[in-house]
Amino acid sequence: MTRPRRSVLYMPGANAKALAKGRSLPADALILDLEDSVAPDMKALARLQACEAARTGGFGRREVVIRVNGPYTPWGREDFLAAIAARPDAILLPKIESAGEVMRAARELREAGAPETIRLWAMMETPLAMLNAGSIAATAADPLSRLDVLVMGLNDLAKETRARLTLGRAAFTPWLAQCVAAARAHHCDIVDGVFNAIGDEKGFRSECEQGRDFGFDGKTLIHPSQIEASNEIFAPSAAEIAQARAIVEVFARPENAGLGVIQLDGRMVERLHEEMARRTLLIAEGIDALSASLGALATAAKTV
Repeated sequence: MTRPRRSVLYMPGANAKALAKGRSLPADALILDLEDSVAPDMKALARLQACEAARTGGFGRREVVIRVNGPYTPWGREDFLAAIAARPDAILLPKIESAGEVMRAARELREAGAPETIRLWAMMETPLAMLNAGSIAATAADPLSRLDVLVMGLNDLAKETRARLTLGRAAFTPWLAQCVAAARAHHCDIVDGVFNAIGDEKGFRSECEQGRDFGFDGKTLIHPSQIEASNEIFAPSAAEIAQARAIVEVFARPENAGLGVIQLDGRMVERLHEEMARRTLLIAEGIDALSASLGALATAAKTV
């Protein structure tokens, strides 16, 4: 299913106030986090609160994702089983390094009787993940894998590689491009990593534009103040939507049915552009549907 993932906001599972606020934020997706943002002595509370929030719902059309701790940590197994019981839209697996880890998690979902609606997202945040990006993404071709989305984790990647995460991300460009190529080769979505300087709006916008131009579907966020810019930059513009609609319409004309290339407004347009145009329109429709759902939730909240 094509859906917008322009803004994907991390929310600490131990922060009940933040979890409640998530129902009113215009992010496309929320990651209820049990891992990096939660101190060890708060893990059990975070699991309880995040899973209860997912189970209770009230998020409209937003995707709700629970990021669990890794299977080799003291909390991983309980996190995974609790997340399955909470029935989020997806479970985000941290520090994935091989295709086998994705398939193992998928098998555990099946064995637990988890419905197919619970999908898997995978964090790409270690040197081995960079080396194995193609094989990790390739699991998405297997319907049993449930893998839908790759998520860049650049803070952990910087720690593990000792590369410096500077403005412009020069040292990370090969890894970003490699993961985008892997995702596209195997029909996954891919979401860019976080921008740490919350107060640097100019730097944040620049990095969003860079991620968009690299081919990312959206960006992970650490603060609600970043949602608006991310939604704007990763959404198709009005001009792009109008052009996409014109491309679809011109190829739909009977006289163009057998043509692979046509001329539109002085430029040559191929069938591949029609495919791109249809996806642009689907994303635009998804954004409209999400906005309508958030508006309905806001109206309902005012009447309570």
